[in-house]
Amino acid sequence: MSPELFHKEAEQQSYETRGMERILDRERMTESLSPGPAFSFVKALKMVNVRLREHYPYSKELFEVVLMISNHHQLPIDTKLYPSSDETKVREAQEKGIAAATMFAPERMTELSETQLRVAFDGDAVLFSNESERFFKAHGLDKFEEREQDFAKEPMDHGPLKGFLEALVMLQKKFYAKGQRKNCPIRTYLVTSRGGGSGTRALNTFRSWGLNIDEAHFLAGAPKGPMLGLIRPHIFFDDLMLHVKGAVELGTVACHVPQDITSLAI
Repeated sequence: MSPELFHKEAEQQSYETRGMERILDRERMTESLSPGPAFSFVKALKMVNVRLREHYPYSKELFEVVLMISNHHQLPIDTKLYPSSDETKVREAQEKGIAAATMFAPERMTELSETQLRVAFDGDAVLFSNESERFFKAHGLDKFEEREQDFAKEPMDHGPLKGFLEALVMLQKKFYAKGQRKNCPIRTYLVTSRGGGSGTRALNTFRSWGLNIDEAHFLAGAPKGPMLGLIRPHIFFDDLMLHVKGAVELGTVACHVPQDITSLAI
């Protein structure tokens, strides 16, 4: 995710002339590099690692960020998330069963928290499988809501980013175990077009997985951009470009999760 972390032209020139060590030297980074769309997200991940080290000095359960400089580097097979602005690389990662998404950056980003990592997800075809979404497209809203209420107690299958949510929740629980529930530096959000009537199944699915999400917003088809503007996540994932573009227009870094990878294992 090198060009997403730093602006591409500056990053490439710096790497070719100064080497990797110079790129990662925090004190010198501003000499030739300017932050890219993923910079605040990665900075927040590093902040969480620092907080974890305060409570678990010897723990290896931390976020690991891999900086991809060259096309020759291979993604580890246990990668939980691969965001990239290069759709071709995203497709290649998908083919290997890695959860991947295409990143889009706003012209002007909103101010983001420096003490809390905030990650927002769409539900269907992102955290959940695209089964319900396919039914909605085939049969319309009324039939969809009726079906979701009938199947409210039946958990949905997982989508491509369930594994990433699981990693977030696992680290959340480590903070909770140290009495840091109110001061936890990780916060997760569900921002879905589902209405309240069809939201019960989503919440029951999380419970069946043993996962909690901090906030769930059921917008009943309303635009997601304004809600994301209030949440101010470091990153947002959705399977529909309509919502990705709406988020980007209002200052949120958003990632498009293509629906054709929902059947791949994580």
